[in-house]
Amino acid sequence: MRRFVAHWLGRVPYAQAHALQEQILRARIAGAVGDTVLLLEHDPVITLGRTVRAHNILVSRAELANQGIEVHETGRGGDVTYHGPGQLVAYPIFDLRPNRCDVRRYVRDLAHVMIGISQDMGIEASFLEGDPKLVGVWVDADRPTRWAGDPRLPGGAKVAAKIGAIGVRISRWVTMHGFAYNVSTDLRAYRWIVPCGIAQYGVTSVVASGIRPPAMESIARSTLPHFERVFDAHGEWAAPHDSRSMRSLVST
Repeated sequence: MRRFVAHWLGRVPYAQAHALQEQILRARIAGAVGDTVLLLEHDPVITLGRTVRAHNILVSRAELANQGIEVHETGRGGDVTYHGPGQLVAYPIFDLRPNRCDVRRYVRDLAHVMIGISQDMGIEASFLEGDPKLVGVWVDADRPTRWAGDPRLPGGAKVAAKIGAIGVRISRWVTMHGFAYNVSTDLRAYRWIVPCGIAQYGVTSVVASGIRPPAMESIARSTLPHFERVFDAHGEWAAPHDSRSMRSLVST
């Protein structure tokens, strides 16, 4: 059975978290460490994927800097997205070999983890089928606790809104990046971009769905059984001193 170790790192600047991922990725490829999940929040940042289009950034970088928003290019797939406080970010660094070497399956698996998190809080979340550009996890903006309405949208949702975004990079079948799930994210930040390059649908969060969520660390810890179920794996939380050591790497 697959095994992994999860770390809760709290709030971490994007550049440091990215460097930490790269370090663990190299170690995982070399077989020096096992599968690892980093769970954290970011300081406000806009990240650019490999397929970003300039017109999906709606304000100048100078204006973003004035707002205290960093901009970082990344090696993940996808377009432009926002990370910030109140958003749970998960970075699984998994070796998909020998039996999970399927990129679409992996992306779908990450979506299933977020769907499980949503269900824990009474939110009905799903995929938007039929368009490969609509990657992520979605809710009915009008009725987030259940799907109802237009049969062309998943479960008949009237108006879909994205609650969780996915962007990944895979090197030698070892994964990097992951998902971002909006808990109490300040959704006003999305006015600076066209999130993931998708203009026809909006974004939402647990709080915007009318639900009062638990503390972020509690939500992060609730992901463990969902990762176990989806990836048919056994997970465990890192010993406190191990997570402190991991945290120190992103604080230097």
